[in-house]
Amino acid sequence: MKTYAFIFARGTSQGVCGKNTRDLAGKPLLAHSIDLAREIDVIDKIYVSTEDQDIAHIAVERGAEVIDRPAELADHHSQEWSAWQHAVKWLKDRGQSFDVFLSLPTTSPLRNRQDILAALKRLDINTDIVLTMTPATRSPWFNMVKKTEDGLIKLVIDNAPLVTRRQDAPIAFNLTTVAYVTRPEFIMSNEGVLQGRVAGIEIPEERALDIDSEYDLRIANLLMRSN
Repeated sequence: MKTYAFIFARGTSQGVCGKNTRDLAGKPLLAHSIDLAREIDVIDKIYVSTEDQDIAHIAVERGAEVIDRPAELADHHSQEWSAWQHAVKWLKDRGQSFDVFLSLPTTSPLRNRQDILAALKRLDINTDIVLTMTPATRSPWFNMVKKTEDGLIKLVIDNAPLVTRRQDAPIAFNLTTVAYVTRPEFIMSNEGVLQGRVAGIEIPEERALDIDSEYDLRIANLLMRSN
């Protein structure tokens, strides 16, 4: 069974300028995902999908292969799912077939080898896709609210029995960008990660940081250098 790792890295970023090539603990953010994938024996190949030449150069330098992503799949409005489909088709057009699709977003550099192996192991015959998640600090049944049209606020889930203590609320999770595991057939026949039979594995909060701002990048630097 062949497992291919994919890293989708655009040259532009709204939250952090040039995020994927920014330094994090002594090497580009992109390099952390590539280097981790290279440590995992069950991963047969590593691909970086990008439209950016600087990112492509780092990818090749770290031992990954590059998928040329069309510019229209790399702007602020592009859905990453479309880039996933492009990558699968790009390989198929070149005679490459594989069994397991593993996405390792650059934005979760604190993940470790065990996290990835656990996600890969969770994909079975009864599962279409595996997501990673961490326990949420807020609950849509208790202390997450939304604005109403008249300018007031109410619970995100307001049609359920009243919950007056956090401990009584159903356990909620935040999805993380630590890893996504699925099959190429599922990607080509669906339109998003929450379709089909979805499984999730828990990741400790300290390894689930998702870099989406300059603040997140500073926190990641502090955590990585302290370790």
